[in-house]
Amino acid sequence: METERDFDVVGFCIAWEMGEIESEEELAEGFQYLIDSGIVWQLQGSYGRMASRLIEAGICRP
Repeated sequence: METERDFDVVGFCIAWEMGEIESEEELAEGFQYLIDSGIVWQLQGSYGRMASRLIEAGICRP
């Protein structure tokens, strides 16, 4: 698993908000990190809603 030093949380969030995530794999990896770290539940609601959708779709794990 990546550590926070290896994963650029702010960069991922900016890319996601700007629509710059290029693949489902990149989206899944980024949100999985946010879910695993618990950060996703502390961000604005759209992050939690997307995480929940990805979990329900089986793309990410809780």
